[in-house]
Amino acid sequence: MSGIANNKKIYFISDCHFGVPTREKSLERERLFMQWLDEVREDAAEIYIMGDLFEFWYEYKTVIQKGYVRLFGKMAEITDSGIPIYFFRGNHDVWAFDYLAEELNFKIYPDTLKKELSGKKFFLGHGDGLGKGDNGYKFIKKVFRNKVNQWLFRWLHPDIGTRMGLFWSDKSRVANENNGIEKVNDLGIERLTGFCKEVLINDPEIDYFVFGHIHRPQVVDLNGKAKYYSIGDWIRYFSYLVFDGEKLEHKYYKQ
Repeated sequence: MSGIANNKKIYFISDCHFGVPTREKSLERERLFMQWLDEVREDAAEIYIMGDLFEFWYEYKTVIQKGYVRLFGKMAEITDSGIPIYFFRGNHDVWAFDYLAEELNFKIYPDTLKKELSGKKFFLGHGDGLGKGDNGYKFIKKVFRNKVNQWLFRWLHPDIGTRMGLFWSDKSRVANENNGIEKVNDLGIERLTGFCKEVLINDPEIDYFVFGHIHRPQVVDLNGKAKYYSIGDWIRYFSYLVFDGEKLEHKYYKQ
């Protein structure tokens, strides 16, 4: 169990998708994110990055993807100062292996985690592939997580592999926009709230379900006690969650 002492707080953030739509635009958002990190480090007990920090991320054995030097330096400062950063793999950075742990001292989780914080029970995860339906994506997720497929992808030249990854990511985003992003978000929230209610059947003591993935800040009361929180994103909303030991609430940066 983790407690929060001396007026410290716990921060949750998700879906930054650094790398798009252009390097220049991404850098603007990265600078805001680093500014946010400098501010929250003053009272942060822990920071949770709940997936999709990057638009595309793949770790080759000896090559690191271009960009993000400032970002990595700032996050290394945070962990070096003693503030832990927990990183949940999202569907865009599913191929984050050990680099972030070794170089930045991240604590990496591939799926979900139950954790007690100051007497409250949290269920944490990125949120992709959970709940009923979306079988096409669940199949693709298995393909991407297959170790043989990951090994084969590593043999592509990094320029080619990165270009392919960004192409797939762009196709996914365009498809969502063509289907109506708010409709997609509604379906995603419906799936995740359904998943939360199923979890509560076997574990009714959970207080908060915290997920990214949906890109829209939202809170859903599940049973009068437990609540589902969709964090939002660092693209349109610049939203995050803050837990002070008693309450969990959305905040918006530079709005």
